[in-house]
Amino acid sequence: MNFEHTEDRRMLSDMLRRFVAEQYDFTTRMRHAQSPQGYSVDLWRRYAELGAIGALFAEADGGLGGAGFDISVVFEALGRGLVVEPFLDALMAGTAIATAGTPAQREALDGLIAGSITAALAQAEPDSGYELNVVRTRAERNAGGWVLDGAKAVVNAGEHADLFLVSARTAGADGDEAGINLFLVSAGTFGLSARGYGLIDGGRAAELVFDQVQLGPDALLGAAGQGYALLERATGRGLLALCSEAVGAMDCARDATLEYLRTRRQFGAPIGSFQALQHRMADVLLEIEQARSAVINAAAALDHPDRATRERALSAAKYTIGRIGTLVAEESIQLHGGIGMTWELPLAHYAKRLVMIDHQLGDEDHHLRRYIALGQA
Repeated sequence: MNFEHTEDRRMLSDMLRRFVAEQYDFTTRMRHAQSPQGYSVDLWRRYAELGAIGALFAEADGGLGGAGFDISVVFEALGRGLVVEPFLDALMAGTAIATAGTPAQREALDGLIAGSITAALAQAEPDSGYELNVVRTRAERNAGGWVLDGAKAVVNAGEHADLFLVSARTAGADGDEAGINLFLVSAGTFGLSARGYGLIDGGRAAELVFDQVQLGPDALLGAAGQGYALLERATGRGLLALCSEAVGAMDCARDATLEYLRTRRQFGAPIGSFQALQHRMADVLLEIEQARSAVINAAAALDHPDRATRERALSAAKYTIGRIGTLVAEESIQLHGGIGMTWELPLAHYAKRLVMIDHQLGDEDHHLRRYIALGQA
């Protein structure tokens, strides 16, 4: 297998890394992350102009790429800057629309790629865990279309999103895969309320409540009762994106730690010259390369026709990222000593983001169980 990126992907990677390094320094990132919006609308549009959003989608869908390695290149660059703009949910919601949307629904995808709107995936529910098939929000048919009732939890950028991709059940028990539907719900729809709050690793999220929300028949995305496969496809791309973001963040944590070991002096010598610390750092470097290999494997398998092969590669990568991300966060902080915990040091925020990535779309324990189950199916 050839692991070399194409010339176009190398150019995209170089451009995004340069943009993040020059336009998205730590002070800028913190200002936007702590703002009432939770991100910068202007920067979101600039990323669109650079083609960073379009690179996440196929040319047939109005994008510039859409393959696993395109997604990986974009999110690795975003991870290096701890970018808080809503790329992840744009990817997942956009994937669902691109896969099953009607011509009218696909207009929203055009808006996402252009950076004129934002979208959020409303899938998780209070006490639902990480399983995609645990959906308690209900959708009932009526003369006007559909009525939604239920609640969604930790919806990234949900407080200010323009469009929501919402999972709801029309039939079956809470844990059944059949009977799940996906709906496109515009912000401001009567009966939809959002309570926003800040996230510990930057940005904002919201709790959503659907109280007798009336939707037209055109709000249903894809075939009725067949939303699970579409949701799995969308979140699969989200898993790859998160894993790639984590690799970018690990690289920055590694570089910051190596620089500290070279410059911090104790007993008249750089602490990086102490053999015990060299051994610990060598372990970290090897583990990061293991994580990178898992992400490459997941990117290569993203569009594999066999579901088990594809989903096992994604779960293997997410498990690996969860384990190694925590290790890199802990070791980087410990090798920095007391200052590793300070709010003013960017490293502390890289460590925090690595730990939180483990809990998005399923932690390492969840994906280890899923990997085993997929192998037994």
